[in-house]
Parts: sequence; C-alpha cells; structure tokens
Amino acid sequence: MTGRPGLEGEDGLDAERARLFALLGRLLAAPPDQALLAGLAGLRGDDTLLGRAFAGLAAAAAATGPAALEREFFELFIGVGRGELLPYASWYLTGFLHERPLADLRAELRRLGAERAPGLAEPEDHIAFECEVLAGLIEGRFALAGPEAAGAFFARHLRPWAGRFFADLEGAAAARFYRAVGSLGRTAVEIEQAAAELPG
Repeated sequence: MTGRPGLEGEDGLDAERARLFALLGRLLAAPPDQALLAGLAGLRGDDTLLGRAFAGLAAAAAATGPAALEREFFELFIGVGRGELLPYASWYLTGFLHERPLADLRAELRRLGAERAPGLAEPEDHIAFECEVLAGLIEGRFALAGPEAAGAFFARHLRPWAGRFFADLEGAAAARFYRAVGSLGRTAVEIEQAAAELPG
C-alpha cells in the first residue's frame, strides 16, 4: 500500500479504502507481529495528507519491535483495570460501555448478514471491529449488503466518534507507534467525511 491509490478509477479507490480500513482494524485488534512490522516499515508515502500519514507509520514501524508493542498495546487498551483509552463507540457516545450504540450496531449487523468471528471477547462496537466491517462492506463481502451500504454504515457507526478516538490515540501518553496509527486513522476518517459531503 502506498500513500495514494495504486489502481486507476473508482474500483481502485475503493480497493485502497478497503485495504486502509482493514489495516486499521488489524492494528487496533492486536499489536503487529514482526512480519507485519516489516511490511509497514516498507510503506511509501507522498506529499498528500494520507501519504504523510503512511510515511509516519512506516517510520514508527521501523523504530519499534514486537515486545515493545505488546507493552504499548497493553498500556493503551487493556491496562490493569483499564487501559488509557476505551476504544468503544458506546463509551465515546454515552460515557458508558454496552449502551445503545452497541445495540444499534448489533441490529445493523444482523441486517447486513455480518457475524462476529467465534471466540472474540470484545463487543462489536470496538473500533477494530467497526473498521473491519467497513472494509468488508466496501469490498462487498457481506451476504445481505453490497458496497453501496458502506457510506451509510460509516455515517451511522464511525463518523460520530471515530475521529475523536483517533485524535485521542495520537495524543495518548502511552502511544509511541500507535501515535502514527492514530494519525493514519484520523486522516482516513477525515477523507471519508469529506468524500461523503461531495455533491452526488
């Protein structure tokens, strides 16, 4: 993945969007291993906002290792009692966990024909899960919804809070590598918001 779409046309842009949100989902679900870090360190950026965010992620990946990232991830998202950040829509939108945003999301997932993988302990309104669902919608991977559902899903379930979460991640005291993830996520959300506001 580079800082700008590698394919021409709308299909290429959608493929890049899907890869970007799938990457964010992966990085926020668990700390990257050495193989993923090596791939991230090879990312190339450019002078666009997204390109600079990719370049920052590449530099951050080159400057760390799996053991350090295990500690950083724990401090940020797990902690003793709780991590520095609570990456859930319910928390950001209501100040409590397992609230109406989670119930609304679960109802939406049923309509989309999307199911959580067995064995996942996190509720579905975790930022990683929502990014992965958006990536799947853009790619048309769900039984009951095509790519046209991606915009409505973003508007309802990510736009109200994801930008704030990623900004908080950029500024988190424990964030080093994840500061760059926050920057990439905030930029991705801002681009999606700007695209949604373009006249049809």
